[in-house]
Amino acid sequence: MASVNSFGSRGVLDVKGKPYEIFRLSAISGAGLDVASLPYSLKILLENLLRTENGADITADDINALAAWDADAQPSREIAFTPARVVLQDFTGVPAVVDLAAMREAMSQLGGDPTRINPLAPVELVIDHSVIVDVFGSNTAFERNVDIEYGRNLERYQFLRWGQNAFHDFKVVPPGTGIVHQVNLEHLSRVVFTQENDGVTTAYPDTCVGTDSHTPMVNGLGVVAWGVGGIEAEAAMLGQPISMLIPRVVGFKLTGSLPEGSTATDLVLTITERLRQHRVVGKFVEFYGPGVAAVPLANRATIGNMSPEYGSTIAIFPIDEVTLNYMALTGRSAEQIALVEAYAKEQGLWHDPQVELRYSERLELDLSTVVPSIAGPKRPQDRISLADSKQAFRGALATYVDEPDQVQQGYDKAVAESFPASDPPSYSDSDRRSAQPTDHTDEAPVSGRRRREPIVVTFGDGTRGQIDHGSVVIAAITSCTNTSNPTVMIAAALLAKKAVEKGLNRKPWVKTSLAPGSRVVTDYYDRAGLTPYLEALGFNLVGYGCTTCIGNSGPLIPEVSKAVAEQDLSVVSVLSGNRNFEGRIHAEVKMNYLMSPPLVVAYALAGTMDIDLFNDPIGVDHDNHNVYLKDIWPTAAEVALVVESSIVSDMFKNGYADVFAGDQRWQQLPTPQGDIFEWEAASTYVRKPPYFENMPRHPEPVTNIFGARVLAKLGDSVTTDHISPAGSIAKNSPAAVYLTGHGVAPQDFNSYGSRRGNHEVMIRGTFANVRLRNQLAPETEGGYTRDFTQASAPVSTIFEASRAYLAANTPLVILAGKEYGSGSSRDWAAKGTVLLGVRAVIAESYERIHRSNLLGMGVLPLQYAEGQNAQTLGLTGEEVFDIEGITALNDGLTPATVKVRAGNVEFEALLRIDTPSEAAYYRHGGIMQYVLRNLLEKG
Repeated sequence: MASVNSFGSRGVLDVKGKPYEIFRLSAISGAGLDVASLPYSLKILLENLLRTENGADITADDINALAAWDADAQPSREIAFTPARVVLQDFTGVPAVVDLAAMREAMSQLGGDPTRINPLAPVELVIDHSVIVDVFGSNTAFERNVDIEYGRNLERYQFLRWGQNAFHDFKVVPPGTGIVHQVNLEHLSRVVFTQENDGVTTAYPDTCVGTDSHTPMVNGLGVVAWGVGGIEAEAAMLGQPISMLIPRVVGFKLTGSLPEGSTATDLVLTITERLRQHRVVGKFVEFYGPGVAAVPLANRATIGNMSPEYGSTIAIFPIDEVTLNYMALTGRSAEQIALVEAYAKEQGLWHDPQVELRYSERLELDLSTVVPSIAGPKRPQDRISLADSKQAFRGALATYVDEPDQVQQGYDKAVAESFPASDPPSYSDSDRRSAQPTDHTDEAPVSGRRRREPIVVTFGDGTRGQIDHGSVVIAAITSCTNTSNPTVMIAAALLAKKAVEKGLNRKPWVKTSLAPGSRVVTDYYDRAGLTPYLEALGFNLVGYGCTTCIGNSGPLIPEVSKAVAEQDLSVVSVLSGNRNFEGRIHAEVKMNYLMSPPLVVAYALAGTMDIDLFNDPIGVDHDNHNVYLKDIWPTAAEVALVVESSIVSDMFKNGYADVFAGDQRWQQLPTPQGDIFEWEAASTYVRKPPYFENMPRHPEPVTNIFGARVLAKLGDSVTTDHISPAGSIAKNSPAAVYLTGHGVAPQDFNSYGSRRGNHEVMIRGTFANVRLRNQLAPETEGGYTRDFTQASAPVSTIFEASRAYLAANTPLVILAGKEYGSGSSRDWAAKGTVLLGVRAVIAESYERIHRSNLLGMGVLPLQYAEGQNAQTLGLTGEEVFDIEGITALNDGLTPATVKVRAGNVEFEALLRIDTPSEAAYYRHGGIMQYVLRNLLEKG
């Protein structure tokens, strides 16, 4: 849709003789408006509003509100953001494609052209979350792991192959290519986007939303991008804007440069600690100042990648010469690079280190003060100076071996703190009483005693070793944070080379792995001749994808696993990833530390966390002399020499030349054909969802709700993970019963996350979190309620009770407290709710995205008036509910309140339909139905 262009901002930018239509920010002027001093990131949002202004969802008032941004104000004004594109990973991408496939079938049944159902914004899906480190330490590990991956995921991959062929503007990066946020950084991001329409080329900032929480990695390129849940991603795919609050922006000034011995990982762990302490959840963070030029693009990407760990929406660097040089290195065209430079300078998006823009809050870091660091043993914000690591480990170990049976607490808070699209913490995540970093360095003196329970292990090849508390059993150079960064990756390989030359080797109990984020990493390792040294230490390639960081670390070495279980040892993983929640990396590994790739190699050599790497020997050489870390640590000059000689632009050009084609396995997959997907009745991964069953061509009038029952009465801070868990499927749950009934053995249940394409599994998992407390069934914990279709109202599973209510044609409501739906954004928290038969939720307050998601699925979000809640109104949840006033929406009105009658109690509830688009979604029964009917009418 063409912009209303109220401000006359449409103009032309000439770049080397080629004209581009742009929307100039300088056109916005007026009393009190200072657009030039707006933060970089808000200028990008402002351009987005100018270009998409339609007089309805995006108005001149919205543009003025953003242009007049008050740096000191708390977020309150909503705007509609329209991202240029969408990126998906396979776990969260499958249900989005399932919905599009179901929409096509519905379009056909309603007499329309099914091929009109296509993404209306470019969508790129990277299959990267399914590879598991089943095989390691072998030259065949990569091929064998990919073979196993295809065997496990055949149904899902065939479905995605169909989608790749059936939909326009939908591309799939096949397995074994790289991880979504690194492929996004190296290839997919345009920095400045272009679109052709009627012979006119419009240029505008590249923006995107992604269903991977680390989508902000491309913030390092100057791209405004963040992670969202599935429904927001689907809305963007279908051309609908995403509602967001104008944020506060934290300016983070950088000065100086990193000292010798400190790495990008040390920098990012330092920044993570600072920003977590500062509390930046929901805010934009923007880096500026003279130190920015000293931060290589790969380091910027590493910092952006950690946004979910310190909680900001984005952590962005502005465009400068470093950006352009990286674009050239990674094979972007000269024409694209020239456009980026010209556009950034024209729109005030080019970084000037001497200019300080307006910010809500300010921080500052002298890069020269950054020291080698690690983080752990269970949170990424718990930074430890490497010099203090032995002391800190001993202090932390005491809490594991002296209190092994302590009740696991703090999971709810951990989920509530997680960022939209984050993977949840594990259920065994231990106490998180504070969101602040924990300092263990003073808890135990280095010279002090610690509990030891060594056990001698004999391995399959006859090798013997002794493991104990603190033994490193997993050492993973994993794809998440660091593998975009050649400096730390080359440093790891050079350290391996020096170690091998001195005769060092990994300890036999350490499971080692190398899982880069893209094939370019192994290309430059091979070119530099460093691959053999990593392989000599067991760091063979195991896959290109998300492995250890999300728990896809595979089994421990069998003899180690047996010893850990027998002695209940508190053993350790070390990884170059983002997340180290207890139980997340591996169920048998209690302590997990984040660190740079060279330190991962160093700890694999040492085999234990109970070591001072500055003063204790890491091993002995050929002559039986002690070897210290300083003896094998590469200098910055050595690293730089290899980087400069080994990394060339052709690696990126060749590696991504045919990135969507895939290997022979992918190309030879039996793939369904046709515009409409033929659903496989026996599939337990991909099933046709029921959203469009019996859907009329035109929406029926919305109705008031009468005779409703309460499915669940919940307290405060109920998160999306309480509503729709993504973890393991309990063996006695309704989902387990369903899978068993379909011939799936318990060992093959997989997780709720992997089965998001099967609504039958996901419905049964809704409100099935083992920590859910439903006040209707006070003696229970988990997915239980009472079934009021029976006279005695017995306790039942929530799923079974919902089936009884549906059979009785009884609508359902949810009662909740404050911050309902907080935590990571999860589409099935809303989808599962509607498919259980819930028509309305009444809460004290909502997490903004979940409220929007409920409306996107046709569920009515209501809110108690200020000062009221279920307790003050005397609601028990046993009442019969009537809700009146909804029908005003049929007349184009959106009433402020509706009348609720619960037994003998009557009250007015706020109707939380906040925008005209949301009202339209609700009238149509959901966003997908709304878009489907609009396309049907236009067809």
